[in-house]
Amino acid sequence: MNYDPGQRFFDEMFTPEGEVRPHYAGVRKYLEQLGVPEFSRRTELLDLAFRNQGITFTVYSDAQGTERTFPFDPVPRVIPASEWAHLEAGLTQRVRALNAFLNDIYHDAQILGDGVIPSELIYTSAHFRREVHGVQVPQGIYTHIVGTDLIRDEKGEYLVLEDNLRSPSGVSYLLSNRDAMRRIYPGMFEGQGVRSVQHYATALLSLLKSMSAREDGTVVVLTPGMYNSAYFEHAYLAQQMGVQLVEGRDLFVDGGRVWMRTTGGRKQVDVIYRRIDDDFLDPLAFRRDSTLGVAGLVEVYRQGRVAIANAIGTGVADDKAVYAYVPDMIRYYLNEEPKLGNVPTYLGLNPEHLAYMVEHAAELVFKGVGEAGGYGMLIGPASTRQEIAEYVEKVKAAPREFIAQPVVGLSRHPTFYGDSEAFEPAHIDLRPYILVGPQDVTIVPGGLTRVALRRGSLVVNSSQGGGSKDTWVLEHDGPGQPSNMSQLLSGGESWGQSQSQTQSGGGQSQSQSQGAGGQTQLQGGFGAVPVGLGSPLGERHEALAEQALIHAYEESQDEPGHAPERPTGEEAPGVTGQEQHSYQQELEKSELEKSELEVEMEAQEAVHPPLIEPHDLEAQGAADAMSPETARKEDR
Repeated sequence: MNYDPGQRFFDEMFTPEGEVRPHYAGVRKYLEQLGVPEFSRRTELLDLAFRNQGITFTVYSDAQGTERTFPFDPVPRVIPASEWAHLEAGLTQRVRALNAFLNDIYHDAQILGDGVIPSELIYTSAHFRREVHGVQVPQGIYTHIVGTDLIRDEKGEYLVLEDNLRSPSGVSYLLSNRDAMRRIYPGMFEGQGVRSVQHYATALLSLLKSMSAREDGTVVVLTPGMYNSAYFEHAYLAQQMGVQLVEGRDLFVDGGRVWMRTTGGRKQVDVIYRRIDDDFLDPLAFRRDSTLGVAGLVEVYRQGRVAIANAIGTGVADDKAVYAYVPDMIRYYLNEEPKLGNVPTYLGLNPEHLAYMVEHAAELVFKGVGEAGGYGMLIGPASTRQEIAEYVEKVKAAPREFIAQPVVGLSRHPTFYGDSEAFEPAHIDLRPYILVGPQDVTIVPGGLTRVALRRGSLVVNSSQGGGSKDTWVLEHDGPGQPSNMSQLLSGGESWGQSQSQTQSGGGQSQSQSQGAGGQTQLQGGFGAVPVGLGSPLGERHEALAEQALIHAYEESQDEPGHAPERPTGEEAPGVTGQEQHSYQQELEKSELEKSELEVEMEAQEAVHPPLIEPHDLEAQGAADAMSPETARKEDR
């Protein structure tokens, strides 16, 4: 593996001396055995997979088109068990303090009365909702789904960059990344002890159902519509949970209840997993021009007859200025020292901070307190004098709306660039996904690693040219004992039989994972291939065996029920009919020759079952969905 980690930034895979870190030993060995040409070919297969499945995102400001395939780099980010245990403890502590804070400010506001946080900071926040002051939310939980962004500085220390408490997006890409990696690079996982992430949809559905006042209540996912930047995710999660995906026009209020229109008549809705901002939820309570929400919803919510996740008003804790006080919240509510640190933050609201921000603007990163997705930022060292001067004038005009932070040298990770056919370092961050229940906090082992694919860029958001990686959390600290292909082919456990055990927070991991209704979504890798069992295979046969596995997967694309359904009955956004080819068709275009082992496999009719048994998705029509101009830019 030809790669130069450099000395300036912390490198995830290599030490400053150029030695591979123990938990990456198996990945490096696999990459070297596979070789760059084959790795590049499979990377192209991944891109094709994402196009065919409609795994897209939206960039509103791009004149060349808003809909595009989500960029993905197949070199996985690996986190050893001990590091993950530290992150779990720190994130659990953080979300508990944030929930205590939200419950406090919407009731007694003791933390404000004690002067720990300035009252002005809270009551001037655009996301503080007086309409829900005093409302008793189910189980006392405000932030059921949290996405906290973590970075590593030049010393390798984990820091919290920001908390996303309104509608954190990206978990669908996490799950899709893992699924694609297991299909295209099955041998990379062998013997690594990678903890499963596929239980997320089941855990999310269980959490949402627990919020219902009625037994076995009805859960829906509320989306702004197909033009939203994260519409793929809305549809994907609804599909995986086996619940309805609805728009505001599909719901109505009558008799103090929320109802859903169905072909069989109206049906009461008990829990709404909303992916719409507070402003658009109810035109009677918030923005009167909104056509995305449900008139009267807030009044039903106040009466406790419908639950909403995340709760209305959570955005006040999402405020980037309030972020600076989270360590104080931890000390105040939990009487503990923070396990994860913050990035030093200057507040425009503070006159002393403001003076420093203006004087040192060329050295700082500025952010709008209510912005998301990398929008509204200024990176001083990468900006011109004119850009800095214009931005500083905006800060002076509305100092409450801005914060500034020193430039942190995000850690880097080997990333494959197709144009150079080489592995190069790229900056990354990490967004773990946290589910907060009445007793337990569940954190998916890993998260979404976002990578700045523009060379030299520190901005990882997909809207700013970033992509993602699969994130592995190991059951050990490494190195693992990866099985080579000869072990896999000579009597290993077959597909669907290999099961390691995983439970969140407990150190055990289970590769077998079930979706809603008990349907198995993913069980282990591809398993044993019935070719020459019992006979030794050389290195050439090991490589051919993996090609055969890919070929078997490619052929399975035409099997009924294999591919996940699209968000609607039409083609996925951004995917034309001409692009909807199977992998085998794409390979035929490239005139790739079948290996000897593939021919032998066909002769033995070695057919593998599909990896996914998707739930039915009854997506609602989106003809009158919101326009791109009013679409919610979910934070990714």
